[in-house]
Amino acid sequence: MDRPEFSHPVSIRQVDARTYHLEAVETERAALAKRFDIVAVQLLVADIALTRNGPEVDAAGTLEAEIVQSCAVTGEDLPVSIREKLAFRFVPDGGPAAPDEEIELAAGELDEITYSGEMFDLGEAVAQSLALAIDPYATGPNAEAARKAAGLTDESSAGPFAVLKALKDEQ
Repeated sequence: MDRPEFSHPVSIRQVDARTYHLEAVETERAALAKRFDIVAVQLLVADIALTRNGPEVDAAGTLEAEIVQSCAVTGEDLPVSIREKLAFRFVPDGGPAAPDEEIELAAGELDEITYSGEMFDLGEAVAQSLALAIDPYATGPNAEAARKAAGLTDESSAGPFAVLKALKDEQ
C-alpha cells in the first residue's frame, strides 16, 4: 500500500502525555488537495493529545485548515476556513473485518480507527477528518445570482420534476 499524503506514524510504545503538533508542508497540502478534489489546501494544522489505555489510544484535539474549493453552483474559487474538534480512538485490528453495516454511535462514543502491529498513522486520521469536514455543496456569494440566471429561483424549479414541467410547458 502506498504511504498516505500526510503520514505521521506513531508507535504505541511512544504514546505519552504530550500533545502532538502536526502541520502539513506544501507538498503534503498539494497532494491532499488533489486527493480531495479541491483547488488548494493552504493550511492544515492539528494539535492532538493521545491517551493510552492498553492497546487502545484515545485522541482528542483540534484541526484547523484553510482550503480553497470550487463553488458547487458557479465553479468559482471559494476560500473556506475549517475549525473542528477531533475525537477518535485507535484500536488494534481485531482480525477479520466485520461485514459492512451501518453503526450508530452514542454521544460519548468515539470513531474507531484500526491499526495493525505497533504503529498507527495520526496524520492519516487528521487527513480523513479534514475530508469529512469539507462541504461538497458549498456555495459562494454569486451562487444565488447564477441560480436566478439559470431560471432556478426556488426548490420547486430545481427539483427533478422541474424538467418535466418545462417540457410540458413547451408543448
